[in-house]
Amino acid sequence: MIAGRNRTDRTGATADVPVLEVRGLSARIAGQQVVEDVTFSVPATGVTAVLGRNGVGKTSTLKAVLGLIERRGEVRLAGERVDGERTDRIVRRGVGYVPEDREVFAGLTVAENLRLAERDAHPRRELVAELFPDLVQRAAQRAGTLSGGQQQMVSLARALLNTNRLLLVDEPTKGLAPRIVGEVSDALAEAARTVPILLVEQNLEVIERLAERVVVIDAGRVVHTGPARELLDDPDRVQQLLGVHAEVDHHGTEGAVAR
Repeated sequence: MIAGRNRTDRTGATADVPVLEVRGLSARIAGQQVVEDVTFSVPATGVTAVLGRNGVGKTSTLKAVLGLIERRGEVRLAGERVDGERTDRIVRRGVGYVPEDREVFAGLTVAENLRLAERDAHPRRELVAELFPDLVQRAAQRAGTLSGGQQQMVSLARALLNTNRLLLVDEPTKGLAPRIVGEVSDALAEAARTVPILLVEQNLEVIERLAERVVVIDAGRVVHTGPARELLDDPDRVQQLLGVHAEVDHHGTEGAVAR
């Protein structure tokens, strides 16, 4: 972790107003209901994790918040309704998005991928260089030739270049080697010092390290909200909600993964 950077609130929300409020959110893809009556809020600091088994609507919830799929319901950013706005306008309000499948521009270089993501007058290139020194060395390399972990770093770097009110981060450690999982977690921990994060993640070791709060979704509905520590300390509840039989490992080895 980079020392000496003070934690500041740049969300535009006060301590009493969540940075994100979702009420009665439903969403459809190709006519099929994928999110149904989801309600939760994200405080203006820290990491809120969205958990659940595969296919229950976690990724669809993030996409619905951002307006990437057909949706109904209420979405407020720092107290202001945005559910009637296009995705590009929501992004310009200060919402960064790291998609599940990275979605780098394979034919462009690392540097070109990052330049395309810049929307601030003064992008935070120094922060990105500190967090991802490997990307500096590979600036001229085409993104499509990078490893999966390196592509994930490009995807994270694109979001972190800009000053955001909120980051939506979807499955950032999916398919990565344990060492790369650690590097990605380090970057997210540093980002969370200055911007709240709504994180979809399956690796409970990552959740244990990063998240302060959890929202559990099942069959397109919220079935549990509360402190992350409270849920992780209850193996029976973890198994019931997430289908995970193993407890989170507190000794630094690879942890349980919700399936």
